[in-house]
Amino acid sequence: MARRPLPARLLAPVLLVAVPTLAACTQNADPSDSGDPRALSVNSSADACELSATKAPAGKLSFTVANTGDKVTEFYLLAEDGLRILGEIENVGPGVDRTLTVSVPEGSYVTACKPGMTGDGIRGDFTVTASDEQAEVSADEQALVAAADANYRSYVQDQTDQLVARTDEFAQLYKAGKDDEARELYPRARLHWERIETVAEAFGELDPIMDAREADLSEGDEFTGWHRIEKDLWPQRAEDYTPMTPDERAAMVDQLVEKTHELDELVDDPATTYPLDKIANGSRGLLEEVATGKVTGEEEYWSHTDLWDFQGNVDGARVAFEGVRPVLEQKDPELAGELETRFGELQELLDQHKVGEDGFVLYTELNDEQVKALSDAVNALLNPLSKLTAAVLS
Repeated sequence: MARRPLPARLLAPVLLVAVPTLAACTQNADPSDSGDPRALSVNSSADACELSATKAPAGKLSFTVANTGDKVTEFYLLAEDGLRILGEIENVGPGVDRTLTVSVPEGSYVTACKPGMTGDGIRGDFTVTASDEQAEVSADEQALVAAADANYRSYVQDQTDQLVARTDEFAQLYKAGKDDEARELYPRARLHWERIETVAEAFGELDPIMDAREADLSEGDEFTGWHRIEKDLWPQRAEDYTPMTPDERAAMVDQLVEKTHELDELVDDPATTYPLDKIANGSRGLLEEVATGKVTGEEEYWSHTDLWDFQGNVDGARVAFEGVRPVLEQKDPELAGELETRFGELQELLDQHKVGEDGFVLYTELNDEQVKALSDAVNALLNPLSKLTAAVLS
């Protein structure tokens, strides 16, 4: 989902993740000059999204995105329909380079840069041609890859099933006007969404309908989903707010229920698979969600229940990492060990803000020092996590 730029007090710490990449890019040649047709550069400016090539052979592609504009940008590789996300890089600050690595089969695709992280972005066609070059994969590695797919599929299906059940329960409370009970369930239901957020985002229009924040909407967009209901349950920060009528409440939450069940059907579709790059990029993407929304307190603007979302994203990122860890340990055991340590450090810090068995303090109860500590821990994890996809595909 497109995100607003970070508040000034947190922008510098979060962008530290990208500094090593920037330094490397200023010292090394443009990746497209390497002679490798799968190494592409992307120049994202205020009004252009220029790729070094619009065609590449099938296989492991890397897109090194340089932001030459003055706004934070994003880069997406989309399916031919322009909706389904194959890979994405978010929160690329001005003057920063970041790299997306993704395994792509032959076919037609769409690329998009999003200066300011809003709207449909600056789009272009991208073609992946057939290739006879295929990396040799041992029988042992094939078994590990198959296990990663199967295990992650089971995890996503389980979380989606729980999301359906809790969303159905939440809808009944909300329509019945049982607002206190609905407020209590709200962050606990969303926990399951946050654990699989990057999977949901890949299904095109579902994410903006179900999870768009009001601040991210473009002119003419309809405000729907979880955060529209959140505003109705916690209207204290809204000026001149008119509560939804019972009929409006029913229509809004019924749409959310419908889309949640639709997500469940898509997840259960045998055609939905989880190759290594999708799982690994999903782990990184979930931590980027933490960095650009949860740790800044922007996600749950009305309810301040951001730490539940934070925990959900961390849970999902760790499960994804653990799914590909057997492959990673064969190829880069040092990176596997560092990621395990960093995940543990972040969770230990997050645990300090727990209340009871399944609760957290509100984001507004954190002081600046505590927010910075969480932000620093996220950055410390994001740096090695950004290397995960390239490592498991090597």
